[in-house]
Amino acid sequence: MTNSTTSRTGRVVINETVDGVAAAAPAATGRKISRSRVPSRQKPDSYIWGIYIMLLMVSVVELFSASSTEVSASNVYMPLIRHGVFLIIGLGCVIGLQNTHYVFFSRFSVFLAMVSLALLIISNFFGIEINGAQRAISVAGFTIQPAEIVKLTVVILLSTILGKTQLPRGVSNSGVILSAVVVIVFGACLWKNGLTNTILLFGVSISMFLIGGMSMKKLGIVIGIYAVFGGGLFLLKYQDDKVDELDKITKNEMTVSQGAGAGSDGRAQTHKGRISRFLEGVSPDDEIDDYNRQVIFSNIAQANGGIFGQGPGNSRESARLPLAFSDYIYSIIVEDTGLVGGIFLLMMYLLLLARAGSIAYKCKRAFPAFLIMGCAVLIVFQALVHMAIVTGLFPVSGQPLPLISKGGTSIIVMSCAIGIMLSVSRFAVTSGSSKDISEELTHLPEDMQAENFSGYQKNRQNPD
Repeated sequence: MTNSTTSRTGRVVINETVDGVAAAAPAATGRKISRSRVPSRQKPDSYIWGIYIMLLMVSVVELFSASSTEVSASNVYMPLIRHGVFLIIGLGCVIGLQNTHYVFFSRFSVFLAMVSLALLIISNFFGIEINGAQRAISVAGFTIQPAEIVKLTVVILLSTILGKTQLPRGVSNSGVILSAVVVIVFGACLWKNGLTNTILLFGVSISMFLIGGMSMKKLGIVIGIYAVFGGGLFLLKYQDDKVDELDKITKNEMTVSQGAGAGSDGRAQTHKGRISRFLEGVSPDDEIDDYNRQVIFSNIAQANGGIFGQGPGNSRESARLPLAFSDYIYSIIVEDTGLVGGIFLLMMYLLLLARAGSIAYKCKRAFPAFLIMGCAVLIVFQALVHMAIVTGLFPVSGQPLPLISKGGTSIIVMSCAIGIMLSVSRFAVTSGSSKDISEELTHLPEDMQAENFSGYQKNRQNPD
């Protein structure tokens, strides 16, 4: 049961009763809410840790197998050493963030989102080219890909917005509008870094809306807005009668990939060329050229893997497959470990999502539930998109396999997402203890105290 009284300042103070014991939220009397360090109520989730360690093990073995083209006679282990350094940095991020109370992320969500957006805009205009796209910033000899950072910061920002606007029957109208605006703004800036990133961001946001119990009517409106945005983008950038012929499109893509420039027109033509070739498909009898090389050698690698694979480190196609260590590493994993290994890795990602869903379902507050599910959906969606591209279900595009593909920015960002999930598993109240509920309310701002109506309330009404 939930009761409310009004303080002298006119604000509503929520008093909750759990198992007959009252747990009162602090009244807004003008005093600052205590921000003392919150003691851990439980250990970080062992299942999430186990999945994370398993992915790191796969990453080390398969990155070395897929990096044969980078191995030099002078230092055979250099690719593995570089990758290992980023994995260690990522591990440090996980350990640090799991010990940080999840409320920290809501306080800095707007700041983090604005910084990542600024970096993204800088990369769009002044960044260096990678694989034909102007998507990275060079800092002190290191390259930073802001698109990877943006995806996580948008998840944190959306979790904050939805956590503040959660209602018993879903998300408020203001929450829906603000969330849609955020996604469209960031999606528009992400487009030049990769069309797949924009689509991925839209998919993650829609999933979070569904998790929040948004009504089908509101969800339909949001999807309609996304469709209008996509249609406008198509008309502005893709509808060009002068480049309808495939040979012109591919010629421009070759020019871009060789570093002649990656302007907006070039990226539009690149996207059109990839979609056209995807719809046409490839045949075993096709002559191998610069445009079907990745697809053909990826298919050969997967076929060579069979059921049980050739064994870790015995990949044959990694020497011929472009970007085998990043955009196409899943094909090397299948070649090394076969269909069995490919399915096992898929199950690891799906189990991560299932575990996050189990924790979110038990969360007392809406914000931590959104936060852990948003991070899990981001990781798993990106993994599924990578696998779909490699297996030929989606057009060719550059999406790293989370926590496995080579790429410092991606590894660190995805490690941060794991750390945030562990933070929620450690500090969010998932029981009906009145003491824990009262303590959590003490450390949450008033506008972040919305209940998780989609999960916890059902648990309380239907206890095991």
